[in-house]
Amino acid sequence: MQLNNQIAVVTGVSKGIGLELVKLLLDKGTVVAGWGRNKPDLAHQNFHFFTCDVAKEESVENAFQQTTSKLGTDIRILVNNAGFGVAGDTESFSSEDWKAMFDTNVHGIFYTTKRLIPGMKAADEGHILNVASIAGLNGVSSMAGYVGTKHAVRGISHSFYMELRDFGIKVSTIYPGSVQTSFFDEIEGTNANENMMRPVDVATTMVQTLETHPNYFVADVECRPLRPKGKK
Repeated sequence: MQLNNQIAVVTGVSKGIGLELVKLLLDKGTVVAGWGRNKPDLAHQNFHFFTCDVAKEESVENAFQQTTSKLGTDIRILVNNAGFGVAGDTESFSSEDWKAMFDTNVHGIFYTTKRLIPGMKAADEGHILNVASIAGLNGVSSMAGYVGTKHAVRGISHSFYMELRDFGIKVSTIYPGSVQTSFFDEIEGTNANENMMRPVDVATTMVQTLETHPNYFVADVECRPLRPKGKK
């Protein structure tokens, strides 16, 4: 898809991968509707911020209505990037944190995607890109809830793809390993460091996935730091 003059909705744009992706899309000439709880420090004529907590369907509906009122309904790109993780032993894990992860990481994808599918079907073209995690491909000790949400993202994405492919809509999933973001702020014993991937590199891969030929579909992209523990 040519990204110039396309309209994209990106969730979770306040920092990290989401913010870097927005910057790259703007460089490509894309008009970006950024949905997030906190507005990033970014000023650009083609960037439009709409307050949205994807965990709450009413908030998603409000953001959708405001976005289409301002930018129209011909939105052909959706990047479901919003998400977070909490670590902890299962027997002492907070039920509120468990539910909150599923509300944001899983239910949020449903709330956003269902609203943008009709416009993509009308255009006979669209691309939905869901951000999962390496945790969506294997287990991680003390992160059962987060891992569960990202496994769910994988299954949902693959099912969306099978449902929507005949309407010209791609559904891709990216599985990043450790990235230098604030994700680790809440993970005890782990801090973001220079041996992790740079957010801009993950975002670049996402842009490359979006730019593919209309009949060329990238289902899954797994990316990892080459030397996660640094040079020997």
